[in-house]
Amino acid sequence: MCDPCLAQTERMVEPVCESCGVSIPPSTAVRCRQCAKDPPAFSRARSIARYRSSLDSDPSPLPSLIRRHKYGLDQSLEKALAEFIGDEIPFCADDVDVVVPVPLHRKRLWWRGFNQAALLSIVIARRLERPVEMKALVRLIHTIPQTTRDHDERRRNVRDAFAVARPDRIQNRRILLVDDVMTTGATADECARVLVEAGARLVNVLTLARVL
Repeated sequence: MCDPCLAQTERMVEPVCESCGVSIPPSTAVRCRQCAKDPPAFSRARSIARYRSSLDSDPSPLPSLIRRHKYGLDQSLEKALAEFIGDEIPFCADDVDVVVPVPLHRKRLWWRGFNQAALLSIVIARRLERPVEMKALVRLIHTIPQTTRDHDERRRNVRDAFAVARPDRIQNRRILLVDDVMTTGATADECARVLVEAGARLVNVLTLARVL
């Protein structure tokens, strides 16, 4: 990526919700209304950059690259997307024992040919010098796309969609769950729930982008 394109990317900056990492107005509140009302199963979620749902309103090339990577099946964009992570990751090595990607269902993986979250996990794990567990968490249900759904619909859509296949790999460990984009946080919340129930000490979440 050239420097001007990288410079057009809107980084997530404070203040953000202490729990889910969404931008919040400057105030005395430390959590957004949703997290204050219904705290997520993960401890903290953080994102590298903002992701505007309308390409017309986003000067950054990041949203279009993510779409081309996922839906255009262009695996060659992996290295370009990794450059948007930059030099600073919101979590340090002392926060993490193991990195776990949000899994795809086998049908979606067969169609796409790769799991974009797994590719990002490898980059993050190398930066933090921590292992990646690709098969600890699996997706049991081939859920329909979440794009047009609100928070409650997304939660119902992913309920019981994930399971821990290798509890021994996450037992009493601090997990960094990695995905490409967070919208409402429903998928990350469900993944964190099953990881914690299977014995993980805590789950933090890192995504490349956060939808506004």
